[in-house]
Amino acid sequence: MRILVTGGAGFIGSHLIDRLIAQGHEVLCLDNFYTGDKKNIAHWLNHPNFELIRHDVTEPIRLEVEQIYHLACPASPVHYQFNPIKTVKTSVLGTINMLGLAKRVKARILMASTSEIYGDPQVHPQTEEYWGNVNCHGIRSCYDEGKRIAETLCFDYYREHQVDIRVARIFNTYGPRMLENDGRVVSNLIVQSLKNIPLTVYGDGSQTRSFCYVSDLVEGLIRLMNGEYIGPVNLGNPGEYTILELAKKIQSLINPSVELVYQPLPQDDPKQRQPDISKALKYLDWQPTILLDEGLDMTVNDFKTRLSK
Repeated sequence: MRILVTGGAGFIGSHLIDRLIAQGHEVLCLDNFYTGDKKNIAHWLNHPNFELIRHDVTEPIRLEVEQIYHLACPASPVHYQFNPIKTVKTSVLGTINMLGLAKRVKARILMASTSEIYGDPQVHPQTEEYWGNVNCHGIRSCYDEGKRIAETLCFDYYREHQVDIRVARIFNTYGPRMLENDGRVVSNLIVQSLKNIPLTVYGDGSQTRSFCYVSDLVEGLIRLMNGEYIGPVNLGNPGEYTILELAKKIQSLINPSVELVYQPLPQDDPKQRQPDISKALKYLDWQPTILLDEGLDMTVNDFKTRLSK
């Protein structure tokens, strides 16, 4: 098939492109390189089935494709809070443009939503039926609310125009090609440990997260795209860890002598985050296979290689 991946030079998008090209598809990678990196897709630049388009999804574009993976949007607090209005525009205008394209060419579109739409959840673990507990004017809301309206747009285009949609709610994902400075907890702790900088733990470290290795997530996205279930569907690893547990794992893995330092919790930082993946298991026959220790080993090795250059 001819497949468009928006945000294709990003962390998740580039891994998805690797899988799609390996399956024999023709892939168009669309990225404005706000957070994407050409190094992530450099190995495909001369491949006959790959095309790179430098473009911002907030501007319309005309293409002929059969599937659209719409992943374009800054996904880490450092980047989406740096330019919050741009973040909202990317979620809202970008999704309108991609849904409009899907409507015109009758393509199936998968929209990458997020666990952030659950906010600081009062239901645990989070099921797709939970409507969330979100501060609509907080510093994280540019991303949370942008993705919530993107989901709304998808289902309105589905109901009004019969656009063939899929909606994935992605939980914390980690793995090779994470940006060094993206402010996410896994990359933060790995980089600090490799550079012999004290490891930053926010609050008392008792807040929890679930960490899904990128190859597992990509498998879930492909299954969702090619199945009959529309979603929304949670894609994440239901293994739940406190931030302090994660910090100690990374500390012992890389640099046991580095100390932990505690900083105040950022505003609206969720206390718990864990996906209920019953729907993914039922409709996609999907569940993660990479354990956290194994995934961290592969991620640390990637960071070591990149930081040594």
